[in-house]
Amino acid sequence: MSDPEDAVDIYTDGACSGNPGPGGWGAVLRWRGRARELSGFAPATTNNRMELLAAISALEALKRPMAARMFTDSDYLRQGITTWLPAWKRRGWRTADRKPVKNQDLWQRLEQALARHRVEWHWVRGHSGDPDNERADQLARTALRAGRAGGEANAR
Repeated sequence: MSDPEDAVDIYTDGACSGNPGPGGWGAVLRWRGRARELSGFAPATTNNRMELLAAISALEALKRPMAARMFTDSDYLRQGITTWLPAWKRRGWRTADRKPVKNQDLWQRLEQALARHRVEWHWVRGHSGDPDNERADQLARTALRAGRAGGEANAR
């Protein structure tokens, strides 16, 4: 990344009640001393879909191409984008055991969102006290509760 001081830091998390079940996602974006929070709800989803949607929504919210440091506690998200995606594409969106890739629609959307930006991926241990990771988790859980209670389906 050419100018790490001008990179946006993005923390994402997903939550699901049951898997599948209703879910929420949250993202915290920090850039030049400013913060923006995003969250959303889906009535029937999986935790992995919420993890993907958090990252996608954060990247899609950026108004111009940017350098970003993406922090996630989801090994599925980090491994998927940094390791598994090229192999899935080479195999026609099939896993190593020739099954269709789950969440292909979101992986393709994430790849499209990434095309505009330079992103470094970082894994953080969930619930380990990182304030922005904890806040992303809180946003995801709040969106889940609000959505289940009939609140706004995609609060941003």
